[in-house]
Amino acid sequence: MGIPFDTGGTYRVGARFGPEHIRSASALMRPYHSGSDVAIFDRLSVVDYGDLPVVPGYIEESQRRIAGGLLEVLRAGVVPIDLGGDHSIALPELRALAEVHGKVGLIQLDSHSDTSEAYFDQPHTHGTPIYHAIKEGLVEPARSIQVGLRGPIYSDRDYAIPREMGMEVITGVEAHELGMATVAERIAARVGDAKVFFSFDIDFIDPAYAPATGTPEIGGFTTWEAQSLLRRLAGINYVGFDVVEVIPAYDVADNTSFVAANIVYEFLALLARAR
Repeated sequence: MGIPFDTGGTYRVGARFGPEHIRSASALMRPYHSGSDVAIFDRLSVVDYGDLPVVPGYIEESQRRIAGGLLEVLRAGVVPIDLGGDHSIALPELRALAEVHGKVGLIQLDSHSDTSEAYFDQPHTHGTPIYHAIKEGLVEPARSIQVGLRGPIYSDRDYAIPREMGMEVITGVEAHELGMATVAERIAARVGDAKVFFSFDIDFIDPAYAPATGTPEIGGFTTWEAQSLLRRLAGINYVGFDVVEVIPAYDVADNTSFVAANIVYEFLALLARAR
């Protein structure tokens, strides 16, 4: 489902158009996932549920509508894959997930921790959702991990804060040095048998491969590294996914939308393999 909301953006905006372009790019996806030898749609019933309701410019009202729309799907026993939208949508996603599943573990692939208490003196932007999710008791920090943090930061506190909140952090530099196989092992060990929400900020990918995002950071990961990592994360109890921060207006030949569509395809393959 789409969550076309981008009022939480603090630099570039336009991610409200992300769902439409990711859907268009997904026309290239075929039913057999060669990377894991699974016929996805033989194992899964998949529906494009359309877009959830939002109110552009009004973040707290949009959060209420997003959470309400997600609750209907979650209560039906469906695993949602949400197409953002900026990363502020993670907070209402996690509110809905916690109402149905209780506290969840979090796998977050991202160049930013999104654990600021406020940004521009406002509590809700795309830089704050994980801070508020933990403070609201929606996420189990001991079963949560952030991977890929990098780029210019305000101080060394930027990486200290998520660790002090109880999450494991593997920075971008550390992930490059460790390699995707070891990172996958660390992720799987961290989340264990918890119910898990997987949030993929497209800026985890280097802007050479995915330029159309709100706050691009160089030194990121290739599309192959992302595929390699995701394919090693089978067997986890996923209860929801998202891919966020695609801003089509900044794209080149729809490259970023194709990357995001392929990330969704990898999510589907993980669910299919579990069945």
